[in-house]
Amino acid sequence: MVCVPSCYTQKPDRGDHAQILHCEKNVRSLPRVSKTLQAQDFGRKLFKQIGKSNCVIKDIKTIILGGFNGNCYLLKTDNGFVLIDTGRKSKRKKLEQELANAGCKPGNLDLIIITHGDFDHTGNCAYLREKYNTKIAMHQYDIGMVEYGDMFWNRQSGNILIKKLINLTFNIRRFKPDFELNEQSDLSIYGLNAKVLYLPGHSKGSIGIITSDKNLFCGDLFINRKKPELNSLVDNIDDINGSIEKIKSFDINTVYPGHGKPFQMSSYK
Repeated sequence: MVCVPSCYTQKPDRGDHAQILHCEKNVRSLPRVSKTLQAQDFGRKLFKQIGKSNCVIKDIKTIILGGFNGNCYLLKTDNGFVLIDTGRKSKRKKLEQELANAGCKPGNLDLIIITHGDFDHTGNCAYLREKYNTKIAMHQYDIGMVEYGDMFWNRQSGNILIKKLINLTFNIRRFKPDFELNEQSDLSIYGLNAKVLYLPGHSKGSIGIITSDKNLFCGDLFINRKKPELNSLVDNIDDINGSIEKIKSFDINTVYPGHGKPFQMSSYK
């Protein structure tokens, strides 16, 4: 059965994004009663919303490109495919081969979701959009990073020499996303029984994708190179602590990190 919201009678046109919900209901903006109770209440309400959709993720392909590349995750749906993050340009051939092996080709890649604006996650966005005739979505607070090719654009501090070195070394291709994703954006229009979580800390515009079966694509909030751990590259410690507190309310099963292998949340100490 093709998963399409009730407002559609056929697969939605990629130009129609009006059904994407933009709800800024960050836990941190709730009345200061108890952060733990706030997060628990937030988690319960969000899962009630996710459960209303009958969309099913049929398969998750983990694409580990190696080196300093961010992971990519290809999600197969009843409608086609959704790609989370794109890695660096230097691994483009490997990424395309992985996509082809999974049956993803121009015409059935419905959306590219970017968890944050760093070049090791966005390096193939512009290329894939052109070749696969798809759309790119990310949080508004990291858009300047990809528009200006500056991964320090919205961060609290950044070494000018490092900025120039990165721009010269990695030849970052600039682009503009097609639309924004915010807290609780509904992804069912793309066949995903999932919603967006706003998870700042690594960058101001970092997001995660949480599915109805309590799996989390967390971007660079966590890494798992030797063991599951919090990413040491933190832009704002208060934000990242708030993001950790938020995901505790969801009783997460599997975490799909930006670097390293997926792991069970229960193994994170």
